[in-house]
Amino acid sequence: MQKIVSFVLILVFLFSFNVHKSTAQNTSGFTDNNQKLEHKTLSNATNYASSITTADLEKHLYILASDEFEGRKTGEEGQKKAAKYLVDYYKSMNISATDGMNYLQNIPATYFKGRSKNDSENVLAFIKGSEKPAEIIVISAHYDHVGTKDGEIYNGADDDGSGTVAVLEIAQAFKMAKDRGNGPKRSILFLNLTGEEVGLMGAKYYAENPVFPLENTVVNLNIDMIGRVDEKYTDNPNYVYLIGTDKLSAELHQISENVNATYTNLELDYTYNDENDPNRYYYRSDHYQFAKNNIPVIFYFNGVHEDYHKPTDTPDKINYELLAKRAQLVFYTAWELANRPERIKVDVKN
Repeated sequence: MQKIVSFVLILVFLFSFNVHKSTAQNTSGFTDNNQKLEHKTLSNATNYASSITTADLEKHLYILASDEFEGRKTGEEGQKKAAKYLVDYYKSMNISATDGMNYLQNIPATYFKGRSKNDSENVLAFIKGSEKPAEIIVISAHYDHVGTKDGEIYNGADDDGSGTVAVLEIAQAFKMAKDRGNGPKRSILFLNLTGEEVGLMGAKYYAENPVFPLENTVVNLNIDMIGRVDEKYTDNPNYVYLIGTDKLSAELHQISENVNATYTNLELDYTYNDENDPNRYYYRSDHYQFAKNNIPVIFYFNGVHEDYHKPTDTPDKINYELLAKRAQLVFYTAWELANRPERIKVDVKN
């Protein structure tokens, strides 16, 4: 009898050991799978960001900042050629127009109050979100410049050709994600603005006549001059100035910092974010029309340089590797904001 009891106890022990071992193996396998999923998510964002290339940025910019576009002055032929180039690009990528619009938001000449003799156009393209389509991430840059003066063409390669081509490449990256079944959960509006050089008029018109309700706009990521290096960073160009990140949402600021630390490792310089900075850049680009309406913003900027608003702002002077890296930072930030579970919180009401 004792032998039988001992035998049974041994069997119970062996059975318990095997069950424990099997459970441990299953648990280990589950953990590995989770790690792979997390790695896959990280890899997805990286794969799409890698489609933002120096070659594509350079190709677009040498066209948009060429003499053919005559400095892209608001309402004039060169600006309208640029608008057509942007529309044709979005069509070629099968990136949709917004409902009821053929990519163009027309702004009548009367709206400019003498600052433009002719009508002008914002160019809009749209990728619908898969889970929260009513919540909108706006990625913007102005594509106008100052035209010609005294027979010289002001090509505006950095201002703001650099931001314009960055938006095109970011749109391509999000479209690639959507085509592969990883489209953003929130919708993305790619907003190419006119009239910045005559008083932020294209952005003002959009804010007063929004295609999507402003209360549904989560954030505006605005890109205005990201292709050059200013005097401060001549010896260390791995930087970008950020303006507005913490003005309306501390959460946005922290997300931006985390994204940069994870992906791009640029030096984020907040010099011009200081309320006491005499340049007051926070009020001087298109994002401000969103910030006035309590929409959190980030303004990406490389600072001014010797060719700012001169005919010498040409595409041969652009640092294309740095332009690509800064554009990728904007993409990664938009990716996080578009796919995170909760909409970012607004801390302050203006």
